[in-house]
Amino acid sequence: MLHQRLILVIEDNPGDIRLMKEALRDTQLNVALQIAMDGEQALKYLRQEPPYEDGRRPSLIFLDLNLPRGTSKDVLRHIKGDESLRSIPVAVLTSSDAERDIREAYELHANCYLRKPVDLDSFIGTIRSALTFWMSVACIPSD
Repeated sequence: MLHQRLILVIEDNPGDIRLMKEALRDTQLNVALQIAMDGEQALKYLRQEPPYEDGRRPSLIFLDLNLPRGTSKDVLRHIKGDESLRSIPVAVLTSSDAERDIREAYELHANCYLRKPVDLDSFIGTIRSALTFWMSVACIPSD
C-alpha cells in the first residue's frame, strides 16, 4: 500500500475546512489533511519551525486567497521562491473571480486557480476533482 500523502489546507474559514474534510470522505484517495489557519502558521509548518518540527512535506497545498496574518500572495511568493518548496503544487482556492486576482496568482506561479462554488455539492465536487487530478492523474514529485 502506498504511503499516505499529506494535503496542506491554508484556510481561515472553519466552514470551508469542514467542507474540505467532507470532500475527502468516501474517496479512494489515501490522503491526510494538515490545516493552517493563517499565512504565518502555514509558513511555520512548511519551514518545520516550532511546534511543527516533525511536520511532513505536503504533496499538495490548497491556499485560500484571503488570509489573515500573512497575506496569501506573500505565502505563495515564499513557497514558489523557495527551492525546497517550489515543486509542491499550489491550488489557489477562493471566492474571488476578479481577473486581477487570477492573473496575479498565476504570475506568482500558482499551479491552478479554483473558485469556491457557493453551493455545497459543487464545492465538494470541485475539491474532489482537484484532489483526483493532483493525486491520481498528475505526476508530482514524491514527498
